[in-house]
Amino acid sequence: MGVVNATPDSFSDGGAYLDAGAAVSHALQLREDGADILDIGGESTRPGADDVPLEIELARTIPVIEGVRKKGCAAAISIDTRKPEVARAAVTAGASIWNDVTALTFAPDSLEVAASLSCDIVMMHAQGDPKTMQKDPHYDDVVEEVYAYLAKRIEACVKAGVDETRLIVDPGIGFGKTLDHNLALLANLDRFCALGRPVLLGASRKRFIAALDRDAPAGERLGGSLAAVMAGLKGGASIFRVHDVAETRQALSVFSAIEDRR
Repeated sequence: MGVVNATPDSFSDGGAYLDAGAAVSHALQLREDGADILDIGGESTRPGADDVPLEIELARTIPVIEGVRKKGCAAAISIDTRKPEVARAAVTAGASIWNDVTALTFAPDSLEVAASLSCDIVMMHAQGDPKTMQKDPHYDDVVEEVYAYLAKRIEACVKAGVDETRLIVDPGIGFGKTLDHNLALLANLDRFCALGRPVLLGASRKRFIAALDRDAPAGERLGGSLAAVMAGLKGGASIFRVHDVAETRQALSVFSAIEDRR
């Protein structure tokens, strides 16, 4: 899953692809690099980020989805949004996945809209909202609490009429978690496989990497991002949301070839 941030303030590449044409070109390059899914978002959910009005988020994302589809790109398109109105418009424009960092809790009608759309749903765990989530997050047992939350969200989705086979879970690395919380989740990803749904891992370029290696800026966290992907692969994750698609594809290819010889 290649990241396409059509935003001015994303933590890693904010502003680089705010122009729709630049975002479409970037998406097509990620596809060329090996992305199976293009995750297009118009609202940053980095720590401390402000909410984006609906009209602005629609204006940032829908032209990009339409532009990618007009180019005949065969990759699946994911819309990274908390808002059901954006998800509905994105699916109409050609998206087939709704990636929601609030696990369909942001709006009162999120579950209802999800049930009405014929798309897959990524449900991510987050403690708090982007504005406050990194202000002293606390868990008694982060792995079990995140697991229980995602299990409840699966149950809520099914009760609302969402086919369980359409659901994907994401433990939410960096969303209301300390370094220790993130490492615990990465070390125990196999626990989330017990939910019976595909596990998505989004650890690319995140702050915990800098905390482990000389406070590296976002653009210099490729090594840590690849290490997290390899750990995720061993832990059972099957979808990797990354900025550096070509490098990740290569690392996965080499690692898998070696593992096949064991």
